[in-house]
Amino acid sequence: MAAATLSAADVEKLNNLKSAVAGLNQTSENEKTGFINLVARYLSGEAQHVEWSKIQTPTDEVVVPYESLAPSPDDSVETKKLLDKLVVLKLNGGLGTTMGCTGPKSVIEVRNGMTFLDLIVIQIENLNSKYGCNVPLLLMNSFNTHDDTLKIVEKYSSSNIEIHTFNQSQYPRLVLDDFSPLPSKGQTGKDGWYPPGHGDVFPSLKNSGKLDALLSQGKEYVFVANSDNLGAVVDLKILNHLVRNQNEYCMEVTPKTLADVKGGTLISYEGRVQLLEIAQVPDEHVNEFKSIEKFKIFNTNNLWVNLKAIKKLVEADALKMEIIPNPKEVDGVKVLQLETAAGAAIRFFDNAIGINVPRSRFLPVKATSDLLLVQSDLYIFENGFVIRNKARTNPANPSIELGPEFKKVGNFLSRFKSIPSIIELDSLKVTGDVWFGTGVTLKGKVIIVAKPGVKLEIPDGAVLENKEINGPEDL
Repeated sequence: MAAATLSAADVEKLNNLKSAVAGLNQTSENEKTGFINLVARYLSGEAQHVEWSKIQTPTDEVVVPYESLAPSPDDSVETKKLLDKLVVLKLNGGLGTTMGCTGPKSVIEVRNGMTFLDLIVIQIENLNSKYGCNVPLLLMNSFNTHDDTLKIVEKYSSSNIEIHTFNQSQYPRLVLDDFSPLPSKGQTGKDGWYPPGHGDVFPSLKNSGKLDALLSQGKEYVFVANSDNLGAVVDLKILNHLVRNQNEYCMEVTPKTLADVKGGTLISYEGRVQLLEIAQVPDEHVNEFKSIEKFKIFNTNNLWVNLKAIKKLVEADALKMEIIPNPKEVDGVKVLQLETAAGAAIRFFDNAIGINVPRSRFLPVKATSDLLLVQSDLYIFENGFVIRNKARTNPANPSIELGPEFKKVGNFLSRFKSIPSIIELDSLKVTGDVWFGTGVTLKGKVIIVAKPGVKLEIPDGAVLENKEINGPEDL
């Protein structure tokens, strides 16, 4: 992939941007350099075009079936040795705004009064206690979540777990009109800036000093995952496999269902494994990309990466992931955010693999409909782990569609006196002003529609099986 050269006009654009950015004092020299390099790559149009005919389906050597992994050591001394090589890093830059919450998304209560962060801490505490190891937790915050997170982690100060926080980069939003940084246009608040996607985890680890500190403690691998994926727990079989086979990078993938057709997939391309995202797919192949037949797996964003390899690649400025342009509007000004994704880094690491993991390792909570699943009897809760109830025989989760009245967590919680039993539910669709009593059971296919202006209350103890409810008379 040759770097394209810049036109004279673009060189001038970039030079003007450089001098404007030099005058911004809310951002470090490392961040300024990183930002200018990203913009230069974007302007040179080095976007990678995938030649469709060269795409190959990865073999089992490249995307390893989870079932084929060797068992983890049964000796606790060996297990401690293995875990002492590990660091857990959660991507904690996101706000809970889409779910109507202020502050970091990781402090939304998931179950039994516990937040995402509480669960993560309990899980690692249990590991450290059980094996006498020291697995530290790193939280990568954005400038949006940093201050709140520092306050929140104070409550874990007496736990047997080292918690480190660091900030991902803060880049200025680009004004599309004249390619100037938004903060130099008088937008001095947070709105002038953006965090450039989780691909930034690698340079930020290095720039924060955390990477060198971890290497000096003898740490070898970092397990990176989204803080809202309840299934992303430490897995000894995966860690053991990577250490034994010296894989520098591993992406956990899982079989696609119809709900995941947009997710990135792993392909073999010119002898290397790489991530193929829907944005890179030529229009005439999009339907093929979405098919479950040809591209059977998708990226969970659970990533295991060798720390020495990260150091080597960041220092060589070799991580040139595909740029994702994200256009936004701030106070009527059209701006551009250039972002990268951590999964796209896979092709720069040696001996990189995917592992095709069970769906249970992918349980993200992106909306209140997901919250309904994890708070229900479909899952049981033990030792900080959210485990699927064996009483559910269907391997797929029910599909849940809740109307806008349920979008915010506060509204969602007030509309359910208690979360219904959904072990035998196939699908639920709720629209309008609907309120649920306690001890409700939903089975099969249930549709509940409150007509405009009508308050519809589902009575305590109601059992709804394969029913469509359009008003009180249907109950």
